[in-house]
Amino acid sequence: MPGREFFQTQPVSQALAGFRPRRRTGTETVRREDALGRVPAEPIRSGAELPGFARSTVDGYAVRAADTYGAGDGLPAYLDLVGSLRMGTAADVEIRPGAAVQIPTGAAVPDSADAVVMVEHTQVTMPGVIEVTKSVAVGDGVVRPDEDVALGKELVPAGRPLRAQDLGLLAAAGVTRLVVCAKPRVAIISTGDELVPPETAELSPGEVRDATASALVGLVEQAGGVPVSYGIVPDDVDLLTKTLTAAVAECDLVVVSAGSSVGARDETTAAVEALGAPGVYCHGLAIKPGKPTLLAECSDVPVIGLPGNPLSALVVFRMVGLPVLRLVGGITSPAPEPSVVATMARPIASAAGRLDVVQVSLRDGLATPLFGHSALLSLLTSADGYVVIPEPATGLDAGTPVTVTMYR
Repeated sequence: MPGREFFQTQPVSQALAGFRPRRRTGTETVRREDALGRVPAEPIRSGAELPGFARSTVDGYAVRAADTYGAGDGLPAYLDLVGSLRMGTAADVEIRPGAAVQIPTGAAVPDSADAVVMVEHTQVTMPGVIEVTKSVAVGDGVVRPDEDVALGKELVPAGRPLRAQDLGLLAAAGVTRLVVCAKPRVAIISTGDELVPPETAELSPGEVRDATASALVGLVEQAGGVPVSYGIVPDDVDLLTKTLTAAVAECDLVVVSAGSSVGARDETTAAVEALGAPGVYCHGLAIKPGKPTLLAECSDVPVIGLPGNPLSALVVFRMVGLPVLRLVGGITSPAPEPSVVATMARPIASAAGRLDVVQVSLRDGLATPLFGHSALLSLLTSADGYVVIPEPATGLDAGTPVTVTMYR
């Protein structure tokens, strides 16, 4: 029957495991100050110990631990106060047996001391003498020279986007520049005779403003990519092939929205096949929404054909497109998505063998499913997150604990 849709669907997990495009971005050197969220191309190791000197962790007195053994409230130890230390200076005071030196938190501990007793466990009984009311063991109140980072230790791994705390550690180690993976350039192509730019003030009957492209730009930027807009292409296979050819030559990942349904308007598959080997990997995923999804590789560049409905397109791009984008961009250890555990407020039906992605609102620990046609973009804006019903399940009962992946 003409126009009838037919898919040889593939499970999402199988597609993600099997679709491994060879494309990887190159590398570039950036300043540490500009490296937040960037992906190290190689592990970065420390060229020195940190902190590099024995350091006090408390305000108190640097001592020889043996001089405090047995000290308590009823039988304090008395030590001679032979000086004080300041932050940022060398600990050049010699602590002989039976002596102590006043020291602030973070100051260097003299080599002749092996512990620091907290000021709360001391008092000055007379000028030049302190009373210690608690014994300390060797190493108490002291950070070793290599306790934070040993010489040659890995500071940050390759393949994990840098976080704020990672930049702090790199700064402490004196790293000023680092080699990172270049950000993937992601071509965004919209197709359809009915689409017009979002700036269109007045719509003619049948026209629709292109909403998907703007949302895809945001998702790509959030994932560390660089979106490259190729605009709207009408339903013309030759024109689409020309646009795809340019995108494959210029970008690291190509995303085409609409035109992937197997029917009268299926232009994307024909255009992708014209780009050469290896071509289409699969056409159809066992996912709802998003069944008419196309995955292909052309000249080592991955091409993703998304459904035309905005909700379906964005759900699929989150589930399938983002993992591919991260792979191309060198991310081997992606940051986990924020999530919370909630309870289903009502039952949800599902078909076994299909991954269902259900939009939910979250209130007082209850996840309430939001239902509607996949053309309704407002479902996504109303949702706080989504729940994934795995392929083997036939649904979820009300009261079932679920993990809600939150939208940022």
